[in-house]
Amino acid sequence: MRTTRRGFVGGASAATAMLAGGAAWAQKGKYDEGASDTEIKIGHTNPYSGPASAYGVIGKAEEAYWRMVNDKGGINGRKVKFLTMDDGYSPPKTVEVVRQLVEQDKVLCLFNTLGTPTNTAIHKYVNQKKVPHLFVATGASKWGKPKEFPWTMGWQPDYHTEGVIYAKHMLANIKDLKIAVLMQNDDYGKDYYEGLRDGLGKDVGKIIKHVTYEVTDPTIDSQVIQLKDTGANAFFNITTPKFAAQAIRKAAEIGWKPAHYLNNVSVSVASVMKPAGFENGQGIITAFYLKDPTDKQWDNDADMKAWREWMAKYNPGGSTADASNVLAYAVSYTMQKTLEQCGNDLTRANLMKQAANLKKLSVPLVLPGITINTSPTDFYPIQSVRLSVFKGESWELFGDLMSNESA
Repeated sequence: MRTTRRGFVGGASAATAMLAGGAAWAQKGKYDEGASDTEIKIGHTNPYSGPASAYGVIGKAEEAYWRMVNDKGGINGRKVKFLTMDDGYSPPKTVEVVRQLVEQDKVLCLFNTLGTPTNTAIHKYVNQKKVPHLFVATGASKWGKPKEFPWTMGWQPDYHTEGVIYAKHMLANIKDLKIAVLMQNDDYGKDYYEGLRDGLGKDVGKIIKHVTYEVTDPTIDSQVIQLKDTGANAFFNITTPKFAAQAIRKAAEIGWKPAHYLNNVSVSVASVMKPAGFENGQGIITAFYLKDPTDKQWDNDADMKAWREWMAKYNPGGSTADASNVLAYAVSYTMQKTLEQCGNDLTRANLMKQAANLKKLSVPLVLPGITINTSPTDFYPIQSVRLSVFKGESWELFGDLMSNESA
C-alpha cells in the first residue's frame, strides 16, 4: 500500500529565527522531542485510501485548520507542523506509519488518529513510548482508562453509551420489539453491540438476529437480506460510511422498513445519506453531539457562519454537507486550546497534564449545553448526546441531552 505523506509548517525555521535574533537568541521553553521555540510537530494517521476512505476528509480538514492557526501566528508563537499519513484503515500499516512518526519524525504527540482497530494496534506502543495519544477519532470505551493507559485519551462520546441510549429508546417506543443487528466484526462493532445489550438489560432476548461483516467485504447485501428474513421491526446499523450507505439502500430495495438506528460515526449527509438516497433514509434515528451543517436551525448560528467562512477560505474543496468537516474543526480547536494551555512547557508530560485539565471548555460547533471536561481520572471529554431523526435531506434534533453512563 502506498503511504501518502502530507505535512507543512508555516513561518521561519529555527535557523532563520536564530539568525534574526543574533547572539541574544535563547531557548524560551521546556521541550521534549517534537517541540522547540519555533515549531510543534503533530502526528496523525487517517484512511485516505481503503474501505474507510470516506473519513479521509477529516485529515484534509485538520490540515486546513492548522494552516489557519499558523496564519494567525501559531501556538504561543510556534508554528504547527502537521504530519498526516495514510494507513488505509489497516492496523499493520498504522503500526508502520506511527513508528515512523514517533521514531523518525519525532513528533511531540499523536492527534485524532482514526479508527478503533487501527488505534488498538498502536495503543500499547504509544503508551510504552510515553507519547501523548490525544483525542483519538474513535468512540471505543477503552480510550478512557487513564490507570492502564495514561497517554491515550478519547474525545467523542463513547460507543457503549450510545448503544445504551438506542436500547432505551427502542424499549420505550417500539411495540413487540424484535431487534436485528448488523455489526462490523471488530472492537468498534463489539463496543456498540455490548452497549445495546447492556441497555436492554433483562430484555436482551429481544435481539433476534446478529450478523457481522468484515471491513474487507465488498458489500453487506446478503447480511441485510438475512436480517429482513427474521421479521425484525428494529434495525441497529453498526457500520462505517461505505457500508452504512449500502445497508440503507439495500433495506429499501428489498422493502424492509424497520425502525432504523444508525451509529453516529456514519451520519454524514454528504458521504452516507446522499449516496444511500435521501428517500431511503427517512426516519432513521441517530445520536448527535455536534451541530449538523445540514440542519437549518443552525443557519444563523455564529459558530456555523464562522465555520462556513473557514471552509470557503481554507478548505474550499470540502463539502459543507459533510459532518466530518465539522468534527475536524471542533476536535482541532480542542487540541489548539490544550497546546495553548501548555504555555512554554511543551513536554509530553505537561501536554497530557493539560489534556486532563480541561474545565467547561466551550468548543465551536458542539451542541449547546455540552462542554469539554476532563480530569486525571476522567478521560472522556464529551459525555452527552441528543437524538436526531433524518427528515427530507437533513437531520433534525429531538429530545433532551442524554449523558454518558460509562465514564
